[in-house]
Amino acid sequence: MHVGSKGWYVEKLKEKGVRYIEGRKIEKYKAHILANLLDEKENN
Repeated sequence: MHVGSKGWYVEKLKEKGVRYIEGRKIEKYKAHILANLLDEKENN
C-alpha cells in the first residue's frame, strides 16, 4: 500500500479506532477528508 493513498489513511484511522464518521464508514470518504481527520487525531 502506498503511503498517502486512501487505503493507507483508512488503515491508519482504523489503528486509532476510527471506523465511522457521522454514521458512515470511513471507506466511503475521499482521501483528502481522511487525511484531514488523521491529522486532527494525531495533533490532539
